[in-house]
Amino acid sequence: MKVIRIVAWLAVAVVAIAVLYNRYGSMQENMEGPGGPFVLTSHMGETVSNNDFKGRYMLIYFGYSFCPDVCPVELGKMSAALTMLEEEGYDISPIQPIFITVDPERDTVEALANYVVDFHPSLIALTGTPEEIDSAAKAYRVYYTKREQEGVEGYLMDHTSVIFVMNPDGNYHRLFSARNTPAEIAEAFKPVLKKVR
Repeated sequence: MKVIRIVAWLAVAVVAIAVLYNRYGSMQENMEGPGGPFVLTSHMGETVSNNDFKGRYMLIYFGYSFCPDVCPVELGKMSAALTMLEEEGYDISPIQPIFITVDPERDTVEALANYVVDFHPSLIALTGTPEEIDSAAKAYRVYYTKREQEGVEGYLMDHTSVIFVMNPDGNYHRLFSARNTPAEIAEAFKPVLKKVR
């Protein structure tokens, strides 16, 4: 009798685990990665949407031009990776680097036009209304907030610092973090790029 009871409890446990596994598995399958539609304004003053980049890989970084350290380092890394690929003879036209500000108050079209000259010439910087920026940041699950600091004129922005890679269909592919080097970023794209020389 005791053995039958133990077997019955084991059967119940196995069924419960199977149900939970199936439910968790289907939840995982239905979970979408970061990314989504956006309509913003480029550093050239043009209205730009995510649909303008369909068919290309988007490298997207959220930051701000007044950032004293992290943003220029990450955008510099992105730029260095693209330059490496060009120097090795790869056609980088299937890749679109994009910088989306989280500080639309200061990052006007003019401010971003002056900022992008320090990076790869294909970089597009985007700004918009606070609501448009908030919508894009939420789609990419990017955290940002204004922070005032004693001894610092103006304010700083705390924000998520990763480079999102969206595939040619506009869906999330992967991300690069502060740990990734320009060489690693370049290497990741070589299998999908053509050599032109």
